[in-house]
Amino acid sequence: MKVATWNVNSIKARLPNVLDWLDGFQPDVALLQETKTIDENFPRLEIEERGYKVLIHGQKSYNGVAILSKHPIEDPLIGLPGDDADEQARYAEGTINGIRFATIYLPNGNPVETEKFPYKLGWMKRLKARAGELLASETPVVLAGDYNVIPTDVDVHDPEAWASDALCQPESRAAFREILHLGYVDAYRVYNTAPHRYSFWDYQGGAWQNDHGVRIDHLLLSPQAADRLSASGIDSAPRGKPKASDHTPVWIELAA
Repeated sequence: MKVATWNVNSIKARLPNVLDWLDGFQPDVALLQETKTIDENFPRLEIEERGYKVLIHGQKSYNGVAILSKHPIEDPLIGLPGDDADEQARYAEGTINGIRFATIYLPNGNPVETEKFPYKLGWMKRLKARAGELLASETPVVLAGDYNVIPTDVDVHDPEAWASDALCQPESRAAFREILHLGYVDAYRVYNTAPHRYSFWDYQGGAWQNDHGVRIDHLLLSPQAADRLSASGIDSAPRGKPKASDHTPVWIELAA
């Protein structure tokens, strides 16, 4: 089973690139973030024509997540539990072939001195609670998405330049480690130990051309899912296309 996570930075703006990638990469499951459209305007028809089932949690102009699957998506959950007042579309879950998948668009948290950073940390606390509940089910779990967390300094091209950013704050990194310490595995790092490999390059300052990136898109696997992991990597090709998202897909392969 080929699984990938990708922050598409507007599904409508990137639709030709997304369809081209689906046709070429042929993921069994694609977990998308920042779709930036309400459910009714999601390009369901074009994606379903390629054999995918679709689970959408959309929002006008901002956020938005989706799960695309070549197999039925069962027991859907829309929204991260723990705060009924949170209306931001950042989380969805579904079970596919006995594996529980979540697509995650974690808050950015910048500027740190505003209310956005406490919201990020509170959201991560809720994610940890949900991750613990899923772990207790003892089923394979894949928590995938744009975490907006740079785990360590080897995951950023210039640690000093990013030191004050919410993505690098000690509190953000600690909250990310807390989820890992529950028993989850950073799937990319299982097969890729080289430093300075990235999944996001800003549009400004020639970041893509100069490989000035960060690794913020992650697939965290429960032990039962990690036992099935056979490969992982970053597909950088979509980032080099015209009108590209500033993120690129990160992928894994899971044995049946």
